[in-house]
Amino acid sequence: MMTKNYVCTLVLCGVMCTSAQQIMWEKSIPSSTQDFLSQVTTTLDQQYLISGSSIQSDKLQKAGGKQNSGYDLHLVKLNQQGQEILEKFFAGNDHDYLSAAVATQDGSFLIASTSYSSKGLDKKDDSKGGSDIWLLLLDNNFNEKWQKTLGTSADEEARSVIQTTDLGFFVAGNVQNSANGYGSKDVLLVKLDKDGKVLSESIFGGYGLDEVEKMIPTRDGGALLGIYSRSTIGGSKKTENYGEGDYWIVKLDKNSKVEWEKNYGGKGDDHIRTLALTSSGFLIGGESRSERSGNKTIGIEEGTDLWLISLNDRGEEIWQKSYSFGNRDILMGMSVINQSQDSRSRNQDLTKGIILGGYTQAEGRIQSDDETFWMLYLDMDGKEQWRKYVKGESHQKEERLSDIKLNKDGSILLAGTSASELGKENWKIVKLGDKQLDQLIEKQDIKIYPNPVSDYAYVEIGYAFKEADILVYDMGGRQIQSLKTKNKVTKINTQNLIQGAYLVTIKTDTNKTASAKLIKQ
Repeated sequence: MMTKNYVCTLVLCGVMCTSAQQIMWEKSIPSSTQDFLSQVTTTLDQQYLISGSSIQSDKLQKAGGKQNSGYDLHLVKLNQQGQEILEKFFAGNDHDYLSAAVATQDGSFLIASTSYSSKGLDKKDDSKGGSDIWLLLLDNNFNEKWQKTLGTSADEEARSVIQTTDLGFFVAGNVQNSANGYGSKDVLLVKLDKDGKVLSESIFGGYGLDEVEKMIPTRDGGALLGIYSRSTIGGSKKTENYGEGDYWIVKLDKNSKVEWEKNYGGKGDDHIRTLALTSSGFLIGGESRSERSGNKTIGIEEGTDLWLISLNDRGEEIWQKSYSFGNRDILMGMSVINQSQDSRSRNQDLTKGIILGGYTQAEGRIQSDDETFWMLYLDMDGKEQWRKYVKGESHQKEERLSDIKLNKDGSILLAGTSASELGKENWKIVKLGDKQLDQLIEKQDIKIYPNPVSDYAYVEIGYAFKEADILVYDMGGRQIQSLKTKNKVTKINTQNLIQGAYLVTIKTDTNKTASAKLIKQ
């Protein structure tokens, strides 16, 4: 474990502000090839699934006497202390690129990838033609529960996946020159049940190129699609572009039907990257090369700037802001800090802050912090509070952030690639602690979920501690289960409990005690 303190001093609106972060740990997963890191997925017990695509090299997976030398799906699980506890590859007989993953409500993972492989090795279905979408549902130990190949004779690619309120899934991707499409590239949305059965397929697009970049679940069981659009009106698209490329936002209900759509852009090229759910609606983020034009009300400073738009639930604009790090700024992730108004209205969350993460790619002259992870912290109105470059102990010449996650305790996980030269990327994961964010996070002494529970529950401890005891009592006061933990969130087995109510008590080495009721269904 590496620990180091960093202090960042900024001038904001004429006021001197200081933000201190502590590097809690840093993890490097080495490679001799150009490995791709796609995203970080936080598990139910607050561990970390790092997912991407790698050529296995010395870890070549053998099956049936054959070796695959192409890209395979690469999964690594880290615990809360950054220690690697599980690694696994899933291989087809050609290139396969992992695009997205989602943690399910029962602790499993759905992995979505773009596959060029036919049947063989880990892939059980034959190719549909061209590239396909390959889905794998894995349990907490990366054992396969089911897999599915989606596609046609056209080329499909996976981009995003979410779990829906009915425990099924939405899978979003793109399809090129589809017989059922509208333009050169369209958006493909597939709804599946929890067992992988396809319930519906929809195509969205105008008369041009449309690519989905991100999808998030909405509170009503639907989804929000963030699409990079170079299309005119036509096909399923009802809104005209303002420039070369625009943000196209499509709100879907739980049955994949369009509720509303909006287009945002200037006369130049504006590329959407990420979405987030807020208390008032949605945040839309990406990169802009447009001056003030179209419905873009702010200009750019240099190269490509970040462009953030806040919308209400109906897609109406609340505010838009621009931020610049110089050269080509690329936004890769966004997390929102929500806090309940009071204990009587837990469902009335208020957005308290916004964390953005990305990197700046050099165009022309190279500045000192180009190709370095950065973070930007904003208040709920988009006003910048601080910015921070994160280099760490193993800083290399070429570093590109892939994803950023805000944890429940206010710490931040940044994941990306680090290389001395392009083509030799290591995965780099850094966990930061931030005192300011920690103060904004609402904490409970003890939290149990899901509750009621069937097989497994997760116990979350709000106190600071090094070791704690978790004790389970029946309602007669008899202790029926006990275990020690060093983790903020711990998984407990409730399979052998009979139906009824139980009391879960935690006792920490800091002499803190708390209890909560657990219902076994």
